[in-house]
Amino acid sequence: MRHHATTHRTDGPSPNRFTSGDWGAVRSLLPYLLEFKGRVALAFFCLIVAKLANVGVPLALKAIIDRLDSRHAVLAVPTLLVVGYGLLRFSTTLFNELRDGVFAKVTQRSIRRIALSVFRHLHALNLRFHLERQTGGMSRDIERGTRGIESLMRFTLFSIAPTLVEMLMVAGILGWKYDLWFALITLVTLVIYIALTIVITEWRTNFRRRMNELDSKANSRAIDSLLNYETVKYFGNEEWEAQRYDENLQKWEAAAVKSQTSLAALNAAQSLIIGIGSVALMLRAAQGVADGRLTVGDLVLINALLLQLYIPLNFLGVIYREIKQSMADMDRMFRLLSVNTEVSDVPGAPDLDVGQGSVRFEAVDFSYDPRRPILKQVDFEIPPGHKVAVVGPSGAGKSTLSRLLFRFYDVNGGRILINGQDIRTVRQRSVRAAIGIVPQDTVLFNDTVYYNIAYGRPGTTQEEVIRAAQAAHIHEFILSLPDGYESIVGERGLKLSGGEKQRVAIARTLLKRPQILVFDEATSALDSRSEKDIQSELASIARHHTTLVIAHRLSTIVDADLILVMEDGRIIERGRHQELLEAGGAYARMWILQQKQNNVA
Repeated sequence: MRHHATTHRTDGPSPNRFTSGDWGAVRSLLPYLLEFKGRVALAFFCLIVAKLANVGVPLALKAIIDRLDSRHAVLAVPTLLVVGYGLLRFSTTLFNELRDGVFAKVTQRSIRRIALSVFRHLHALNLRFHLERQTGGMSRDIERGTRGIESLMRFTLFSIAPTLVEMLMVAGILGWKYDLWFALITLVTLVIYIALTIVITEWRTNFRRRMNELDSKANSRAIDSLLNYETVKYFGNEEWEAQRYDENLQKWEAAAVKSQTSLAALNAAQSLIIGIGSVALMLRAAQGVADGRLTVGDLVLINALLLQLYIPLNFLGVIYREIKQSMADMDRMFRLLSVNTEVSDVPGAPDLDVGQGSVRFEAVDFSYDPRRPILKQVDFEIPPGHKVAVVGPSGAGKSTLSRLLFRFYDVNGGRILINGQDIRTVRQRSVRAAIGIVPQDTVLFNDTVYYNIAYGRPGTTQEEVIRAAQAAHIHEFILSLPDGYESIVGERGLKLSGGEKQRVAIARTLLKRPQILVFDEATSALDSRSEKDIQSELASIARHHTTLVIAHRLSTIVDADLILVMEDGRIIERGRHQELLEAGGAYARMWILQQKQNNVA
């Protein structure tokens, strides 16, 4: 069987260092570069050598041509210069490859660290964010963003500055060896080219951002539809879903066409500028040869320098477009990192001392939206080892109690205490470690049954996993599966029935060994027979824990030490089962109604 491995934290720069915006993204990468100062320095050294070798190639070519004697060409071949020419060409490629190899670890480690920071930040965000998110679009944003980081680092550090340096070197050589007109024509062409590239690319970036938004939206809609595959089939709405998906694809197509056509226009304009500059330089060089001021070698040198100048110059346009596109891709990911956590630990917060695990709600007020209060002056206590049940109609605020106890949200008024400590003053992680929950809607990972049970305590032994499964009365069922504990449960556990998923959830919670237990309608998905089988086990477990039970079926909580009846966010009745029946209030009416329904069934 597969054992669940313990996850080790990899420290890196804090997500708070990220700066959204265009060039802020470059600043955000600096901490990752500084981590590998030696590699960065070596990579830049290789880059400089490669550029020097690249500029040296046409100079060597000119020397070779000028040394050739037209009458005795074969006998006068400058062998050393030819060999040097070949070495320069080889050195250009060699040092470029060395640069990429040395810098690869810097790039990939940065991508890993940033992706991990985003992942951790998303898990640190509050439940409200995750209830409102669109998973498909968010995953696409992260995918594009991390890909954009690689492009940004590669192009910014190893393309823009070196390309500009190479252009200045070429212009300097032309001005020094010949006259200032060569340098002036080169620099004017360069300035016009860069200015045009920046202006048009800035305009094009809007189309790219629009494409990203529509792509994420279409992806979200597609994933949402596929996750609800059965619902789509129930209502025969396959074509309706396809039309809704195509609505976004049509808008994306329009934005993509604009992006592509504007790119074609940019490329044409760049080629025109390069062509005009090349013609001006070659005309001046050809006139110099005709006048006898320049040799054929000079003409070849200028032509070779032009090629070396305009190839990186043309690449500069591609680089700038890639950087702008990468920034547009990264922008949405950085926005995720700028979302602040709604619930955070106070600085220096200690771990919770759970003790015997007493729980107290003191005059708690809470609302998800200020216009609609959910809990109003809720006040009760669960002594150590006691079991308190909460019942009431849907919307009464029962499940909100467990969310507040886990500190997914902070209360608006009052406070929640565990062992006398306000949970807002201790670390959230320690609070959640002390509480185990079996929720009403159990969602499992798309992995093995073993993995899902072992998730309750990573690194546990196989024997403990089996004991937890036996305690949850699911061990025999697991053994009946073709692959036993290695059976894959499917996405969100869809290959298991509701009752089977609930039993896995119970086993997972038991494995966690929490001091405090929360059963949020934990047996709601079980049939009557299964419910009776597991109910006695839950009762046995609850005797040794502080337990909060949120119940729909009143028959499951008759043994509770205290039953709270909630309605419209308030506790309207409290007492033991028999006391509440004798009081003849809301609880008694609910009991009678459920008994009638059971008899009819």
